[in-house]
Amino acid sequence: MYKIIGSDGMEYGPVSAEQLRDWMRQGRVTPQTKVLSEAGGDWQPLAALPEFSSLAAAPPTLEDRASTKLAAGLCGILLGALGIHKFILGYTGTGLIMLLVSVLSCGFAAPVVAVIGLIEGILYLTKSDEEFVRTYVDGRKEWF
Repeated sequence: MYKIIGSDGMEYGPVSAEQLRDWMRQGRVTPQTKVLSEAGGDWQPLAALPEFSSLAAAPPTLEDRASTKLAAGLCGILLGALGIHKFILGYTGTGLIMLLVSVLSCGFAAPVVAVIGLIEGILYLTKSDEEFVRTYVDGRKEWF
């Protein structure tokens, strides 16, 4: 298990090695991201850890970084009231908000949340890959 310092300066974790590999492929962490292993030691760049050195050699392609666009867009359109598209993009907090608003209101607020999901799904799908990555992957824009 590892802890990381995100681009926003906040500490995240613990996360597994597999999660870090996924984030590396998505471009959410870079070889320079500071990592602390729970095994001990000091904060060091991700690329300095032997288990991640092979991933550091090949930066993720734009297609890799935009790979969630189609799934998030379709889930936003079809399942917007459940917030599934937020979970796909890694926005757990906002996904839970959408899900809980729909469920805890006994479905009364679900149509409103579904419209939000529909709008977001359409926005995701109409953006170019570059703009999607810049806005929702790098920019971490959680709403609209």
